[in-house]
Amino acid sequence: MRIVIAGGHGQIALRLERLLAAGGHEVAGIIRRPEQGDDLRAAGAEPVVLDLESASVEMVAAVLQGADAAVFAAGAGPGSSVDRKDTVDRAAAVLFADAAERAGVRRYVVVSSMGADAAHPGDEVFDAYLRAKGAADDAVRAHTGLDWTILRPGSLTNDAGTGQIRLEAHTGRGMVPRDDVAAVLAELLDTPATAGLTLELTSGSTPLAVAVKDVAGN
Repeated sequence: MRIVIAGGHGQIALRLERLLAAGGHEVAGIIRRPEQGDDLRAAGAEPVVLDLESASVEMVAAVLQGADAAVFAAGAGPGSSVDRKDTVDRAAAVLFADAAERAGVRRYVVVSSMGADAAHPGDEVFDAYLRAKGAADDAVRAHTGLDWTILRPGSLTNDAGTGQIRLEAHTGRGMVPRDDVAAVLAELLDTPATAGLTLELTSGSTPLAVAVKDVAGN
């Protein structure tokens, strides 16, 4: 498959690019800064320089043309403003979904966040982040031309992945290594029967491949 990843230089995205490239897939990662390109090439991915905060839907659709799947893994990141939570975590996610539909890319996987909710209350930056993510998820679900899966990990860690997870519609709060998030994303891409599902992810006791098959109903 050819897979295009938005937020290609993110910590989860770089892990996912390595996994997908090792699995024989053709991977492209969208980045904002050209100097990030070497890291993507080292991960086995083709860097594509494009700023999703200023790009048009036509520009993004051109990058997605011919892809088999798209993954939205972009984020404004820690320390960013409330405004950028909206322009990246919401607006860029909606733009990427619109562009995928326009380019005819049906398989669409989103890295969201546990607790994402467009109606989430509160005045802190993290509250704005959860509202932005929730609004983006709602917009993706409204795209009838996409076979979408939304993944909502718990608190992220840099611990080594264990391959033992809990993956359900509602898991409750918990932590999960970024390694395992990337591995779940790769498995979801290979499991089209997970389309239409919003899933929470934490560390657990079920082998990763089994957990994905279970939620897919296989």
